[in-house]
Amino acid sequence: MSHGAGLVRTTCSSGSAPGDGVGAGPLGSSSSVRLLDPVYPRTQAAMLKVAQMATLLIAFICVRSSLWTSYSAYSYFEVVTICNLIMILAFYLAHLFRLPRVLTCISWPLSVFGFLATFLCLASVWLSYKISCVTQSTDAA
Repeated sequence: MSHGAGLVRTTCSSGSAPGDGVGAGPLGSSSSVRLLDPVYPRTQAAMLKVAQMATLLIAFICVRSSLWTSYSAYSYFEVVTICNLIMILAFYLAHLFRLPRVLTCISWPLSVFGFLATFLCLASVWLSYKISCVTQSTDAA
């Protein structure tokens, strides 16, 4: 039986009878009672996100504490590491607080492209600013 092209299932089946409510578990407890997902931090996806955040934080600290030879290269690396750290932290917290189940109006797989587009726009602004400043400073000299 076809449900139509626009239907997206956002809840998980728990073996309970249809119509018991969104997120009803086997014991009849609602998933909205708990704010945090106690299982998510132990999943492989969560551990991968924590490892990525730790690696990015270490990379940022290493660049921040090293002697700079080229300001633009080091500042670019800082911006990239912090932006990625914030993005991964946002997704980790979203899954930890069960936001994909609560906010069904957002297409969560597509939100990755939103973050990517935001980062690319910021990079474009940075490069435009950098090029215009370099052009103005060399013209004034």
